[in-house]
Parts: sequence; C-alpha cells; structure tokens
Amino acid sequence: MMKVRCPVCDRVMEGADRAHWPELPFCSARCRLIDFGRWLGGKYVIRPEIKTEDPAPSNDEYSIP
Repeated sequence: MMKVRCPVCDRVMEGADRAHWPELPFCSARCRLIDFGRWLGGKYVIRPEIKTEDPAPSNDEYSIP
C-alpha cells in the first residue's frame, strides 16, 4: 500500500502502486501544472549561501597614494 501527499494541494493519495496515480508525485494534471507555473514564475529559488566570515575589503585598503 502506497500513501503519499500531493506537494501542491496536500491531498492524501492511497493506492496499491504507482498505476493508481499516473501524475505522481502530484494528485492530478492540474496540480502538476500549478507546480510547473511556480517553477517558471521563480517561486522556487535556491539561494547561494552568504558567508559573513570574510567581510568585503573596503576601497580605502587598496587605494594607491
């Protein structure tokens, strides 16, 4: 028995195997399109890690007298 939640609408999907839910991990084609639209719209973003240990040098340190 397979029990999964749709990542878009949070609907619980239960079935014996993947054949019961051809749009897996989504419950429907509608939820698949909503997720695709979120990707295209930039809602899902992987932001680079900001390091605070190495502060950027100021322009004064590298100026030529």
